[in-house]
Amino acid sequence: MAEESAPWQVVEYEGFEIHVAPFQKNPPDETKLSTASDNRYTYVGYVCHPGADPAIPGHAVPFHPDGEESFAGKDEALYEGVHVGRSIVDGTHPDLTVLPLVTGGV
Repeated sequence: MAEESAPWQVVEYEGFEIHVAPFQKNPPDETKLSTASDNRYTYVGYVCHPGADPAIPGHAVPFHPDGEESFAGKDEALYEGVHVGRSIVDGTHPDLTVLPLVTGGV
C-alpha cells in the first residue's frame, strides 16, 4: 500500500498530533494468485502541530520502524507507531525531536 493512500489514524498528545498509518508489509500480489500473503504489518508516521501541512518541509517530524521490524497485526503496528510518536513529543526518542517544530514557530 502506498503511503499516500494509507489509513491514517490521528492521536492528539501534549499539544501535537501523532499521525500513524499501519499497513500490511507484503500484501498479496494480485498478479500471482498462488503467492501466499505475509500477514505482518508495519507503519509510517509523523508528528506535527494541529493543522500543519506535513508536505511542507519543517512542518512535521516523520518516523518509521527501523530495518526489518514488523508486527503481528494492524492494531499492534498502530500501537507501536503511537508509542514512538509519544516518545518524540516527550523528548525520550534517541534520534528524533519536536524541538525544530517548537523553535521554528511552525
